[in-house]
Amino acid sequence: MGDQVSAGADPRADRILDAAAELLAQRGYRRVAVEDVAARAAIGKGTVYLHWPTKRRLFEAVVVREGIAYVEELVAKLRADPEVVLPHRLLASTYLIIMGRPVLRALSTWGAPEADSMGFDGGLRKRELLMHERLFGLLAEYGLIRADVPDLMYTVMASNMGFYVMDWIDPDAAHIDLQKKAGALAYTVKHAFEPPVPPSRDVLEAVAERVIALLEGPLPRHRAEIYTYDKKQRTP
Repeated sequence: MGDQVSAGADPRADRILDAAAELLAQRGYRRVAVEDVAARAAIGKGTVYLHWPTKRRLFEAVVVREGIAYVEELVAKLRADPEVVLPHRLLASTYLIIMGRPVLRALSTWGAPEADSMGFDGGLRKRELLMHERLFGLLAEYGLIRADVPDLMYTVMASNMGFYVMDWIDPDAAHIDLQKKAGALAYTVKHAFEPPVPPSRDVLEAVAERVIALLEGPLPRHRAEIYTYDKKQRTP
């Protein structure tokens, strides 16, 4: 593997990731040190660096692991019911999955300055945007989104993201039940972006299979990234 070192998925590495995830959700990235993670995991600080060379790489691994869990849950929903691929159901399901996972909820609802302070290299965000472009392009190709929607990805994502950041903008909105928020998101997407008559069940099944393939395709590489790093970058 050359300069690549793989820790492999092992109980100690996952215990570190679990500790880092708990602290990230509770305190935010800026207020967590590697020492805090080590103490929560009941190991030495140096042991953390045996697995990940920097704080940034450790928390990137946390986010990638959470992203994999999100994809696996969404894929399970698509396999159980292909109609989940309808945009209003897809985005509402995504919302409930993300809001039900503390790390993803924190990352999605923080103000932009706090999220940016994680200092990631942009690779995670670029991959996320590329996935959204391909996903929405696929939905539009099969007629699940109206053809007259201008600047498709921007328009849909801007509408969608409002449901994640609204509690940060207006704390009074936090009292609204999560299921009701998901229902409001589904209502908005359905009436703003979908054609009046949905495609047939056969079409939905075909689209669901393609969406599943799109989501699952990168998972093996992402799983490897969680436990792999470049020795040249191993300065804490």
